[in-house]
Amino acid sequence: MDRRSFLTVIAAGMIGAAVGRSTASPSGPAPLSGAPAADRARLLTPNTRPDGVVPVAPPVGPVTSLPGPAQTLALTIDDGTSTEVVAAFVDLAATTGVRLTFFPNGVYSSWTDVAPALRPLVESGQVAFGNHTWSHPDLATLSDGEVAEEITRADEFLKTTYGVTSAPFLRPPFGSHTDQVDRIAADLGHPTIALWNGTLGDHRQIGPQELLGYAQEWFLAQAVVVGHANRPAVTEVLPQFVQLIEERQLVTVTLADVWSSDA
Repeated sequence: MDRRSFLTVIAAGMIGAAVGRSTASPSGPAPLSGAPAADRARLLTPNTRPDGVVPVAPPVGPVTSLPGPAQTLALTIDDGTSTEVVAAFVDLAATTGVRLTFFPNGVYSSWTDVAPALRPLVESGQVAFGNHTWSHPDLATLSDGEVAEEITRADEFLKTTYGVTSAPFLRPPFGSHTDQVDRIAADLGHPTIALWNGTLGDHRQIGPQELLGYAQEWFLAQAVVVGHANRPAVTEVLPQFVQLIEERQLVTVTLADVWSSDA
């Protein structure tokens, strides 16, 4: 048995033992209608991107910025503890065309709550997903089997709920990872460790004006900006974010727009 199969078996066993720890519906999300989840994942893999954006192969290891020289900006949104905030980002994408990459923790019921509104955006390629683990642990402190469980369970949730995989991107919670974590992630189909070079600063409680200050600092060409769908203050400044993007003539992209296994 190769290493990837071994890790998948370990993760599957641990996931079975872990049923009931989720704060989402105990029965889990309803599968998408039609084809089985695995087939839907292939069918709905995002395959559209903005004009002029030419994808390259996903890198192995950490990345913190987009390949240049285009005026591209990647807004990447983590966690999802608040259904209200997740829904606001979904509405932002639906009403403005802004492209987003979500890094959800499947343990939060918000991702099931917003699924009917979010699925069409995922199907069109306007929104993409990366893996942020199931429950947001520090991966550097876990055993190999626990790391595999966290990654696999999160990916299975996205396949079941949205019909897509989070591959090839892993964003380790807190940005904490080791060479061993990276190897396990790569073996499970997530070789690209998606870090960032800009932030909204909303990993802590801050107000709208401070959020705008971070956006003004970090909304730049080739930036990968991390934010969170956790606290409501960010919902007050989303229109100003769009205005800033337009003023700076930036083009929002998903990580899947610029890094594709098909490149």
